[in-house]
Amino acid sequence: MTSLSDRASAFLALHRPGDPAILPTAWDAWSAVLVQEAGFSGLTVGSHPLAESVGKPDAEGMAFSDVLVRIREITSAVDIPVSVDLESGYSQAPEKLVEGLLEAGAVGFNLEDTVHAEGGRLREAQEHADLVAALRQAADATGVHVVINARTDVVLREIGPAEDRVDRAIARLLLAAEAGADVLYPVGRHDADTQRRLCAELPLPVNAIGMPELGGPGYFAELGVARVSFGPFLQRALNTEVQRLLQRWK
Repeated sequence: MTSLSDRASAFLALHRPGDPAILPTAWDAWSAVLVQEAGFSGLTVGSHPLAESVGKPDAEGMAFSDVLVRIREITSAVDIPVSVDLESGYSQAPEKLVEGLLEAGAVGFNLEDTVHAEGGRLREAQEHADLVAALRQAADATGVHVVINARTDVVLREIGPAEDRVDRAIARLLLAAEAGADVLYPVGRHDADTQRRLCAELPLPVNAIGMPELGGPGYFAELGVARVSFGPFLQRALNTEVQRLLQRWK
């Protein structure tokens, strides 16, 4: 069996600007196996589809311990690297967050700057960077280079004036890069010019969100993206198709 350290290194190597890793977003062992059987080299686990799959709300509606149970099911079912959306950290100490992730068999995670346990406030930019640094230190202490995907919600949540929103997202992510992140995630549906700018001005591989039924790897490659995940949109596309099939039997 491949060690977690080797798996983490292989996962990080997939992130190539202009030749993006396509990491379909799964939510259980079944969907993860489908991703592996389709030939992908890694996958992500989205917090929103994961929560919906067990009847819980997003925004840390699941307990961290319950998340880990589901992640273990997924990593036991596939051989490819798994990265997990850990939302804002489930109020866990950095060491506990990393320890739980690795024990569950995953080798990467997203960390957003919206603090769900505190009414959805946005962490201050340096506060978020300091948490990334603490997680980097905790991960490095294990000997596994856990792939940290630092996310900001400034654009997605339309926080502050529109005219400098992208500037502020970039500034936040620059701090996260200095703190030890491996990948940067200015989450949101960006137009091509904005996505190209983000990839040009950020110093690390950039994660973009894709719609499974639209575009393709070539579109994101041309913009300089290094990683594409689907958030809740793969599950939503399947929901639509299931409803279409079921309607025939009503």
